[in-house]
Amino acid sequence: MLHSLPDEDQLYAALTRRDADFDGVFYVAVRTTRIFCRPVCPARTPRRENVEFHPSPEDALAAGFRPCKRCRPLDDPGAPGAVLSRLLALVEGDPTRRWTEDDLRREGIEPATARRQFRKRFDMSFSQYARARRLGHAFSAIQAGGAVIEAQLDAGFESGSGFRDAFARAFGDAPLKSRRTRLFDMAWIDSPLGPLFAVAEGERLHMLEFSERKRLQEHIERYRRGFNAAIIPGEGPAILRIRSELADYFAGRRLTFDTGIADAGTDFQATVWRALGDIPPGETRSYADVAAAIGRPTATRAVANANRLNRCAIIIPCHRVIGADGALTGYAGGLWRKQWLLDHERRHTGQTLL
Repeated sequence: MLHSLPDEDQLYAALTRRDADFDGVFYVAVRTTRIFCRPVCPARTPRRENVEFHPSPEDALAAGFRPCKRCRPLDDPGAPGAVLSRLLALVEGDPTRRWTEDDLRREGIEPATARRQFRKRFDMSFSQYARARRLGHAFSAIQAGGAVIEAQLDAGFESGSGFRDAFARAFGDAPLKSRRTRLFDMAWIDSPLGPLFAVAEGERLHMLEFSERKRLQEHIERYRRGFNAAIIPGEGPAILRIRSELADYFAGRRLTFDTGIADAGTDFQATVWRALGDIPPGETRSYADVAAAIGRPTATRAVANANRLNRCAIIIPCHRVIGADGALTGYAGGLWRKQWLLDHERRHTGQTLL
């Protein structure tokens, strides 16, 4: 059975509604045709009794199925589309530019396509994303001591009051007062387990969470207030680095990370998180084992709470901590993701899957 995936009823339900959130998470193989597909394949949905589910294209191929020519399951489902990648590059190449629909058409991009792809990926339109990026650029210029009027004009605002209102809505403060505010980059990172939400400041990563984490927005807002930070779309050094390292991790080319992590939490929590990083890939520890490793053998419950409050999924490997009886325990990304990560690490360290 697929112990590293959700149950098969949930998988079939995702298949019937062609749920893009599961694209890359599982592959459906049709026994009558001996073909396997992505869950978003436009072909007619096969009958429940004729399908089986696989966690990777390799598993489907090994089971004797051949890839569908319509949905091309051997292509990388986590990679952004060519249009989306091109639009992001255009914005990053000129973050102060106000893009119009005519501009997009001159680039050979249909505005409706841009809106649809950005809505699906970032929950905002392309114009909203570009506007947020302009405001972020203005924020950085003001923090560096630049004149507010120059930042206003660079952001494309002719009206000073309009700029101040937009700035306050985005960052919670007026432009001149914002020099006391920190600027964090945010980005979505595709993965075989679904999108990850990343927040970073310069060379340091603050947060890496699965987008399906419960109450994620509340968690982000508390974090933002705690650091007096503005969080805007951006691709700073830490975002670029963790994006690359995660791609290598999921491809099995590496199982550890070098991206710097920002200090946060109590001294005890930081001690627990460092201990989690000492657990080798492919291995697990109980909460009691972690408590003993940090010299606090009676603090098992406190260790479990610190594990729960980990803000950087995967790179601070809380998924490697299990119950004393060997059973999987709570994981913010869902137990099926926890099992998938453990199986992935065991596979690429040459260990036998349990």
